[in-house]
Amino acid sequence: MRKIITIVGARPQFIKAATVSRQFSLCDVEELIIHTGQHFDTNMSEVFFEEMEISAPAYQLNIHGLSHAVMTARMLEGIEKILLKEKPDGVLVYGDTNSTLAGGLAAAKLTIPLIHVEAGLRSYNRNMPEEINRIVTDKISNVLFCPTSAAMENLRREGLENSAVHIIKNGDVMQDAAIYYAAKAEQKSSIISDLGLNKFILTTIHRQENTDNENKLREIVNGLNDLNNLIQVIVPLHPRTRKLLNQYSIKAEFKVIEPVGYFDMIMLIRNSQLVVTDSGGIQKEAFFFGKHCITLRKETEWVELVENGFNILVGSNREKLLEAYSRLINRKSDFSINLYGNGDAAAIAALYIRNL
Repeated sequence: MRKIITIVGARPQFIKAATVSRQFSLCDVEELIIHTGQHFDTNMSEVFFEEMEISAPAYQLNIHGLSHAVMTARMLEGIEKILLKEKPDGVLVYGDTNSTLAGGLAAAKLTIPLIHVEAGLRSYNRNMPEEINRIVTDKISNVLFCPTSAAMENLRREGLENSAVHIIKNGDVMQDAAIYYAAKAEQKSSIISDLGLNKFILTTIHRQENTDNENKLREIVNGLNDLNNLIQVIVPLHPRTRKLLNQYSIKAEFKVIEPVGYFDMIMLIRNSQLVVTDSGGIQKEAFFFGKHCITLRKETEWVELVENGFNILVGSNREKLLEAYSRLINRKSDFSINLYGNGDAAAIAALYIRNL
């Protein structure tokens, strides 16, 4: 039986890991999970494991709230000790967080095969920490699972197809999660009735390029305040973003709620009129549930959403945000287009890993 150690640390990784972990249990792969602790708020961490029926982490590093360098270094140290003890056949990482990079470096230094799910994504903005994390992780991985044709093309342009690396287009594991958990969310979440919501826009803001820049954050919040005069705006607010709003004395006139679990987020997306976000994962979740999206960035890794008219990039520009809302609020689009596979991305990945 193959023994795989999976590294997770942030909300999107819990969702992705749930889909692959379920498939591991069906194809005789032993998996141990290391949770770095990067997201430590209960509603952003523990609740996801409970809701999504993921095995409790075998190891919890509790590393959070530090600078990028210190956080990554401490994760690297902690993960290395576990890998030396457990001697896995492979290390599996997801996405582009500091947890991803730390897990990747620990595996590579110990010459343990490294598997990267959601490989090949590029924003071509190296000011984003996530861009550095994903580029480095791809370069040191042994197996790269790509969600889209654009991701495959990025790796081809970088010359990885000519190296001793397995590159597989398997589709998007987050789509697997959306399909699997939609019915469960309908049964288990009461957030729409609890909040008395009718017509509303769902918004999330957390990305460092927006929150750490006072002018950008102020412009975004003012734009959302303007939108709130047209239609209710609901924002499950990341604790760090809330702290910065207070620090900058920026007043939010829209409805701010605590961070929510995955089922509640599904229901908020499904019942919204459209989504405004700077999150990569939520851009896709909006598409999976048939909602248009306005992205508070100047670029996106999910270029196919923009190219097909499901997503508009506005950066932090208040006027562009309002213009995008006017363009999208009544737009009719065909969300049945196959951009991210057939809902079997996790099964493809798990079987491939088992047979390595």
